[in-house]
Amino acid sequence: MHASLDFGYPWWLSYGHLALAASAGAVFLLGFLRKWSKWLLLVLGVFALWAASVFLMVRFGVNIDSVAPLPTENFLRAGAGKVLDLGAGTGRSTIMVLTSRPKATVVALDLFGASFDQHFGHTHSPEEILEGNLRVAGVEQRARIVKGDMRKLPFEDASFDGIITCYAIDHLGRDGIKESLAESYRVLKPGGEFLMMIINGRDPWLRYAFGPLLAHGGFRGKEWWAERVKESGLQVVESGTVRASFYLVGRR
Repeated sequence: MHASLDFGYPWWLSYGHLALAASAGAVFLLGFLRKWSKWLLLVLGVFALWAASVFLMVRFGVNIDSVAPLPTENFLRAGAGKVLDLGAGTGRSTIMVLTSRPKATVVALDLFGASFDQHFGHTHSPEEILEGNLRVAGVEQRARIVKGDMRKLPFEDASFDGIITCYAIDHLGRDGIKESLAESYRVLKPGGEFLMMIINGRDPWLRYAFGPLLAHGGFRGKEWWAERVKESGLQVVESGTVRASFYLVGRR
């Protein structure tokens, strides 16, 4: 099933380090044959090994092209309920919930605007990519796509049993984060659960792989996000780390 899923991530995110490793390896071989300086060969060799190790980590460890499991069994433990996915994108998090919770339904919300094109290109419309992935995963009957802004949710109060936002809310500014969390509180039912997943900019493996290029979420840590969740009125009931990310579970 997952082999045909296409979440639209650029090739360099999955294979960029492999290209670097191959290029550095080729230059190393050329330098070895031409008897270049040992120090230069050492630098090239170390760089090639670094790039190859990062490729293996990104491709088979994090593997952004596959459906990740829920980071915790404590989200929607009953296995059923109506869930809102804030910033659903191409459906990776929506499918994560629907495959992990086979009796749940999901409303996949996204603006599908300029930022989507920036990340995933213009080959197909955002909705087409998302719809295609839902069909491939066999969960299209339990999902509904809504175009909307997570800062101004087009839903009635207390409409959802659960809300997730995976690598999406951290693209907002501080005011936008505050608005989105307040809206999440509003549309959650009493006792409803809120699951947030954020790229962990402090993760040593990510720092090893991307170094200063890693600026996702402005390096805001788990403690910062926990405070923002609490300010919205939600109670933080669980937190943890998984696959270069951290997660928080809140409850209304």
